[in-house]
Amino acid sequence: MNPNFASSAIRIFSAAINDYHSETNPQKINLSDRYRHTNLEQLLYDKCWTDLVQWHKEDDIRLPEIEPQHALELKRQIDQLNQVRNDIVECIDETFGKQFDGIVPVNFAEMNTESPAWAVDRLCILCIKAFHMNEQLFREDVDTLHINTCKNKLIILNEQIADLSKSVDKLLADIQKGLKVMKIYRQMKMYNNPDLNPVLYGAQKPA
Repeated sequence: MNPNFASSAIRIFSAAINDYHSETNPQKINLSDRYRHTNLEQLLYDKCWTDLVQWHKEDDIRLPEIEPQHALELKRQIDQLNQVRNDIVECIDETFGKQFDGIVPVNFAEMNTESPAWAVDRLCILCIKAFHMNEQLFREDVDTLHINTCKNKLIILNEQIADLSKSVDKLLADIQKGLKVMKIYRQMKMYNNPDLNPVLYGAQKPA
């Protein structure tokens, strides 16, 4: 396992963010094959791209004058994207699991509060937040107070990225040494499942 995995992940997230914002129609799900030579790297790229599409749809749905039908369509797209995001995160954990296969935890090994992939998920979101917060510094339609406020927020975001990066690398190192238990947590999403959401399976009952 790469001892500087978090830094590598951030580089992939940065590439996805830059690629996304250079696309003419980025909100179509057209994931790049830029990192397809390594499965884990591809998953990280795809995860960030999916988050970016969802991020901008979350912006769109908050338009005060939005038409109700358009808002409904966006809400359903956001739900679908969130499901894709969850699926990719589980795939990342499965990839970690294969890399750590055969490692026997020591007797005093502990569980972590979240799996490696869900920690990486938070790292990705922080990178996206930092990018968009940095954009605020170059707006010409705001006052100095707004710029300074965003500068301070960006400092905090970068500190959070640095702290979480260390935590991710430490978690992976501890799993490698058998000091932490590698376990994949399934999200068990119910609202998109027609067999588990009562509104959906209730609608399928014959009249």
